[in-house]
Amino acid sequence: MFRHEHRHASERSGLPAKTIRYYEDISLVRPTRTGNGYRDYSVADIHRLRFLQRAGSLGFSADECRQLLSLYHDRDPESADVKAIAEVKVAEIDCKIAELAGLRHALHHLVEHCQRDGQPDCLIIDDLAGEGMVH
Repeated sequence: MFRHEHRHASERSGLPAKTIRYYEDISLVRPTRTGNGYRDYSVADIHRLRFLQRAGSLGFSADECRQLLSLYHDRDPESADVKAIAEVKVAEIDCKIAELAGLRHALHHLVEHCQRDGQPDCLIIDDLAGEGMVH
C-alpha cells in the first residue's frame, strides 16, 4: 500500500498541515506512526482528508464532519440522514445570509448619511460608540 508523509498528505488533500494535525487531535483521522515518530498517511487517510476538506469548504463543522464520515463509512447509509444534516446546514447558511444583509444595510445607511464636509463629528464613529442615530 502506498503511504504518504505529513507534507505530502497536506499537498494531496488540499488541507493545511495545521488543520490535518487538528483533525488528528480530535480523531477525525488516525495516521500510523513510523519508527522515527513521523505520521504515515495511507491512501484511505488521504481520501478521508479530502472528504473533510470538501465538507469543511461547504461549511460543515468538525462535529458535523464526524457525523458525515460515520454515514460515509456505513455500508447502508440512510440518505435521509445525510439530507437532514445538509438541510440544517442550509438553514444555518440562510440565517447567516440574512444577518449579513442586515449588517450591510446598517453600514450602508451610515455611509450614505456620513458628513463629507470636514465636520469634526463622524456619524460612523458616533454610531460605533453608541452615540449615533438609531437605525
